[in-house]
Amino acid sequence: MPMSEYYRELRGKTGNGLLMMPSVAAVVRDEQGRILLIRKKDETLWGLPAGAVEPGETPSRALRREVFEETGLMVTPEQILGVFGGGKYRYEYINGDQVEYTVIVFECVIVKGHLRSVDGEAEELEFFKEDELPELAIPYPPKLFVSDASDKRKVIFE
Repeated sequence: MPMSEYYRELRGKTGNGLLMMPSVAAVVRDEQGRILLIRKKDETLWGLPAGAVEPGETPSRALRREVFEETGLMVTPEQILGVFGGGKYRYEYINGDQVEYTVIVFECVIVKGHLRSVDGEAEELEFFKEDELPELAIPYPPKLFVSDASDKRKVIFE
């Protein structure tokens, strides 16, 4: 679903102006440890499966919903990898809408599903090796994507 009724109503009041947006993103790995990224229609940069938290929705539920809508995969969040926000996480959509995300990034495991764009937002869905990630639309720190079983990572805050 491209934009919920809640955010559509806010946009009706603010136009393209800046909205602070609570959101979630998923680091989803395949059996080879590669990371799933999506590229949305009319965009050149890639991103994690992600989206806004709706009123009354928990971050965990929002994450499951967004990942399914964008990728066709059902996932379970296993841990929080990081919490990010501020000016670095400001983004302008192709239509001029401006947002500044406060995003919780979760490490997830695939439960079931087939890779496909359910809501039609994603033009491409692809798994990438950690050291071959393309430029991302949101500038997450590179250490977010490092998987090392011996490294009990702490949550990254920015």
